[in-house]
Amino acid sequence: MKIVFMGTPDFSVPCLKALIEAGHDVALVVTQADKPKGRGHKLTPPPVKECALLHNIPVFQPEKMKDEASFERLQEADADLFVVVAYGKILPERVLNLPKYGCINVHASLLPKYRGAAPIQWSIIGGDAKTGVTTMQMDVGLDTGDMLLKKEIAIEETDTGETLHDKLSELGKDVLLETIKALEEGRLEREKQDDSLSCYAPMIDKNTAKIDFNASADEICRLIRAMNSYPYAHTTYEGKLLKIIEATPEKGNGFTGKPGEITSVKDNSFTVKCGTGAINVTFIQAEGKKKMAVSDYVKGNAITAGTILQ
Repeated sequence: MKIVFMGTPDFSVPCLKALIEAGHDVALVVTQADKPKGRGHKLTPPPVKECALLHNIPVFQPEKMKDEASFERLQEADADLFVVVAYGKILPERVLNLPKYGCINVHASLLPKYRGAAPIQWSIIGGDAKTGVTTMQMDVGLDTGDMLLKKEIAIEETDTGETLHDKLSELGKDVLLETIKALEEGRLEREKQDDSLSCYAPMIDKNTAKIDFNASADEICRLIRAMNSYPYAHTTYEGKLLKIIEATPEKGNGFTGKPGEITSVKDNSFTVKCGTGAINVTFIQAEGKKKMAVSDYVKGNAITAGTILQ
């Protein structure tokens, strides 16, 4: 099948590779613009662009999708299908209707739940037992199109935003290939989404990652896991930024002190009182320092019991 692939970050790459390896004719890759990265602000191509160039596939990086030049470039590709995986731009209706089979999106949640930009992180924050990947026939709404195929996986207690991202990225390629095969064989069925079962998964930012110690220990630990490895859950210690990389909940009601108060400091961890229960912090990144285990940090730095994290 002749395909135009639209995607940008690491999450998209396994799907693009799978299409190429399966023998599909990827006629064009559409991705976002190169962006400055690192201390030198060197322009760096998106991972999808790097993959496309490696396989000698033409790359198109439009500033806007609504202008005539972009539409004409997509029209010239003469594709049967557009595949969209974390592209990051909204497609206008005439683009959605351009290919013979429309546009199929690979979405990292079990739709209709978690529509939006960050379903992976919000599924962890929400305490879900499972998540998965859904392929969807795109329409003009935000992740509102008809569902095609789904596969689910369990969310383990040790899963972070990073580990779940990687699992779903690999799962996505399998669901995509199965969807296209069913489409080619004429056995693909569409299922309407129940809007009443949906919730919005907005983009993650540093405000999302700010820890509110009035929450329960379980809620805070889920936030810490979800924000690993970006942008990391954070608080302040004596007025300076403190990122909490790893922590586990301490159950029970026998914890005294105010929410956010460091109640005890050990050789390899420290305990912080929460609205309900407490968390045991084992890995941190203090302002101006590298990520490190608490056991290493306390060898040269003080963590004082009674201090309130804010």
